[in-house]
Amino acid sequence: MHLVAVPPRIRLLCLTLVVLAGCARNPVTGGLQLALITEGQEIQMGQQAAQEVSSTIGLVDDPALQDYVSDLGLRLAASSERPELPWAFAVVDDATPNAFALPGGPIFITRGLMDLMRSEAQLATVLGHEIGHVTARHHVTSLSRTQLAQIGLGVGGILFPDLQQLGNVASAGLQLLFLSHGRDAERQADDLGFRYALDQSFDVREMGLVFESLERFGEPSNQSPVPSWLLTHPAPDERIQSVGQRLEALANPLGQLRIGEQAYLDRIDGLTYGPNPRNGFFREGLFLHPDLRFQIAFPAGWQTQNLSQTVTALSPQQNAVIQLTLSADSDPEAAARSALNQPGIQVGQTSREPVNGLPAVLATFRAQTQQGTVDGVMAFIAYDGRVYQMMGYGPAGSFASEARSVQESLVTFRELTDPDALDTQPNRIAIVRTTETMTLAEFDDRFPSVIPIEELAVINQVEGPSILLPAGSLVKRVVES
Repeated sequence: MHLVAVPPRIRLLCLTLVVLAGCARNPVTGGLQLALITEGQEIQMGQQAAQEVSSTIGLVDDPALQDYVSDLGLRLAASSERPELPWAFAVVDDATPNAFALPGGPIFITRGLMDLMRSEAQLATVLGHEIGHVTARHHVTSLSRTQLAQIGLGVGGILFPDLQQLGNVASAGLQLLFLSHGRDAERQADDLGFRYALDQSFDVREMGLVFESLERFGEPSNQSPVPSWLLTHPAPDERIQSVGQRLEALANPLGQLRIGEQAYLDRIDGLTYGPNPRNGFFREGLFLHPDLRFQIAFPAGWQTQNLSQTVTALSPQQNAVIQLTLSADSDPEAAARSALNQPGIQVGQTSREPVNGLPAVLATFRAQTQQGTVDGVMAFIAYDGRVYQMMGYGPAGSFASEARSVQESLVTFRELTDPDALDTQPNRIAIVRTTETMTLAEFDDRFPSVIPIEELAVINQVEGPSILLPAGSLVKRVVES
């Protein structure tokens, strides 16, 4: 095969033609926008991702709360530039304060952010911001830039074959970079969220309080798959100032606009606050699941994470991982056959000895993957009408150093019998109306919370314990269930 050098101007022309062919009118600005993805593809992509969010993170089991958020979101979206999209709004069961939009209409807000806010107006500005990302097609622009970058890298790889491997690595990095909304996109989403909320007669002066609360809340320390708002959005200080500038630029005084404090607080009264231990929690090296009544010990020093449908542990050297999931099969033998009879898997030693009195099948394996050869061990354990599938694996060249730790961990699966762990309940929001003027510190003395008073001040959006709360104030406290 003969390679012919392509002049730089020809390569630039090719890329220019791709860009011109992939331009469309932005629904918000009316200007040209890079769009190599059709609206149909945008919708399909978002709906597939939404299904993954629902299954991986899980939704809050509160139909009334879900309907409340959905009704408000649909009302805002109906007055946007893209009312015809299949909009969907849901609250995910995660304690990290955040909200995020997916291409084509799915929008999620976390339980943690619902706990942090105090009014319908605040909720409206948050949902409006996420709606703005969708109406302005920010995801489409980011994904199109990624595609364009890959086209450029592909041309380079053909012209210079020695750089092909480097090009593949760079392309993955560019995807992560471009799929993060830039500062200008976030500013535009803030502008749109402000306008959408105002169009529905919500008091947009509440918008700045959300940013202030998020800044004060800081970085959570829970085992969350959702990044904090501070990692996915610009600095709150700038956004708070921008809210003030938008308010000053309004041609007409705001007048009587809806805050909706009582309606909102009534709806989150009783909502879980913080991590929900009924979904499983870590304690002193053990993972305990009260509802499913089992426990397992992961290797010391490994990084653990509890998701909706899986629990994972990553070795300190990142050369081995353990995953715990439920099998779809009804007994360990069938589960083992389903997992180990897949193409590319070579089965090693197999045993059918009980694990802590529970029927089990254990097997070592080697598998060929796109990332290379991996070695590992699987365990399939029957307990309480379910089959639990545990798999520990890593690169063939380095897994041997972790194999013993993995095997020892898998056989620690057992019934949970600790009464304290079985009875563990989540903390919840409780709303109290004060009957007299008092400081937040006096309120906490009279109506104690299980969280520090500094955190109580944040979720009530007051500056500190010495702030006076007028008689008749609605105040959040956090209590044990």
